[in-house]
Amino acid sequence: MPYIRKFKTTSGATGVQVCYKEQGRVVKTVHVGSASSERGLKKLMRDARKIIDGKKNPLFNLDRYNK
Repeated sequence: MPYIRKFKTTSGATGVQVCYKEQGRVVKTVHVGSASSERGLKKLMRDARKIIDGKKNPLFNLDRYNK
């Protein structure tokens, strides 16, 4: 079960990772990046969501409303 993890880095930026859990344990972590601005963080969150969604086609395209 994948989920998005946000955390503070030592430099004060916000890091974003996609973590995968199996039986309650994290088995894989993909580092998406780190951002020091709100705009950069939104982009990283969008990229993380794309990693989780993979090649699935969404039922609704909400990207045009999240600008």
